[in-house]
Amino acid sequence: MTTRETVLQTLFETLQTISGPRVLRNEALPEKVPAGGLLILRDGDPGEPETILSPLSYYWQHLASLEVFVQAGEATQRDALMDALFQNIAAALIADQTLGGLCDRVTPHAADTSSVVIEGAANIKAAIVPVELIYTTDSQLG
Repeated sequence: MTTRETVLQTLFETLQTISGPRVLRNEALPEKVPAGGLLILRDGDPGEPETILSPLSYYWQHLASLEVFVQAGEATQRDALMDALFQNIAAALIADQTLGGLCDRVTPHAADTSSVVIEGAANIKAAIVPVELIYTTDSQLG
């Protein structure tokens, strides 16, 4: 398994330790958002690595994204659910900012939030949280 895939899989496993939300990776948005919320990890863009010559290696600043969804009837409920998920995501990532030594650093960035109106159902609040993964590989393929 490539370092890139190992890093992403370990990030996914870390997110699965968060109590409450359903956590998926690279899946389509399901028809219903679970009561505890929904997190979908997207592999994102690894960008172009910097080349280190001695020893030959590649330094990546990979930008994955985490889609966060909550659904509730009242805006204040949606806001509180989303805030609680943000706190839990931050706590899970701060607990091990190197993913067990796989990364130099894992950094979640500020979320971009929006609302989704669904006719006949409770509204959904959605957010995209960029997650920067900094790591080094022996190959340009990750």
